[in-house]
Amino acid sequence: MARPNYAFTLCGIMDGPIDEIQLHAMTASQHDHLRRILDTITDPHTGNGLGQNLRAAGKDGDCVSLDLQLGYPAQGWRHTLAAQVRKRLEAESDIASSTVSITSRVHSHQVQGELAPMQGVRNIIAVGSGKGGVGKSTVAANLALALQAEGARVGVLDADIYGPSQPRMLGVEGRPDSPDGKTIVPKLAHGLQMMSVGLLVEEDTPMIWRGPMVTQALTQLLNDTRWDNLDYLVVDLPPGTGDIQLTLAQKVPVAGAIIVTTPQDIALLDARKAYKMFEKVGIPVLGIIENMATHVCSNCGHEEHIFGSGGAERMSAQYELPVLGRLPLDIRIREQADGGTPTVAADPDGELAQRYRDIARHAGGRLSLRPRNKSLGLGKIVVQGGTPG
Repeated sequence: MARPNYAFTLCGIMDGPIDEIQLHAMTASQHDHLRRILDTITDPHTGNGLGQNLRAAGKDGDCVSLDLQLGYPAQGWRHTLAAQVRKRLEAESDIASSTVSITSRVHSHQVQGELAPMQGVRNIIAVGSGKGGVGKSTVAANLALALQAEGARVGVLDADIYGPSQPRMLGVEGRPDSPDGKTIVPKLAHGLQMMSVGLLVEEDTPMIWRGPMVTQALTQLLNDTRWDNLDYLVVDLPPGTGDIQLTLAQKVPVAGAIIVTTPQDIALLDARKAYKMFEKVGIPVLGIIENMATHVCSNCGHEEHIFGSGGAERMSAQYELPVLGRLPLDIRIREQADGGTPTVAADPDGELAQRYRDIARHAGGRLSLRPRNKSLGLGKIVVQGGTPG
């Protein structure tokens, strides 16, 4: 339930909600001037100026109060943004002090072809790699947790029918409930809604299925799960770019895709194939995540590029895709995922978790630039007030 949204000022926090602060409405010219000021501040997660995020503004003498609304969750960045905006506003000669409120609203965005978005899910984000062994599933789990940490309602669908790994990574076991014998209730894992074929079979049972059966099973898992009011459903795709992946990409209404790669050339070859697959079916690629970018020795602290360097930049330049972030080869990431508590949940205040959260904001920001799909109801994430820090 949304609580009052308290406003931040240079002196701290106002005594009451921003809606209760008595302000005078701005004239159209004052409002336009404020937008121009905000446009001098670039949102690093979208690349755009903040003028378009101005939702409301008022003035009381030389004090300005404004409400900025972002199109992606940004719980971990709001204090920094509020401070930047206040500093810029108070550099103006006619503004002595300012009050800045930050909220986020996640909209449903267009999907590929003639597919309709799913009820209960505003946006599906597919995470693919083109090949196995690059840490895609670990990235997908931590990305979902990071989006949740930033304030979103998030689910995870393990689409790797042959080798489901999300139940182990997220520490979930046992069959899901089916209240009516037709639909299934997703399991909860660290606050995430999660579904995987790995919950329906024994962990060591091989799925000896042909392509059509795999496609049918995944479609059933997606459509028959009772997803509850999700802002994002992160789909951990199986590795490869064959018939199964192509069919899934054509049948699942995806708002955007993310490609995970390592810096080495052999991984980038397959990452490029993944990009071409998404391009072929009309799924926009939000960006690239470079995993295992560097390795830092846990004994001496020496850092080196054991898988090469510059690979993500080359692919970024070739296809004009942003690099959403880079992650190190760190034993903690592997140990925490193997233990059922991925890094973002295991050490939420740690440096590695902050990297994932920065990637999540960039992914959400890129998706927010896409055209909206207005056929579904729009949810709202309210970033609540608290002590700046």
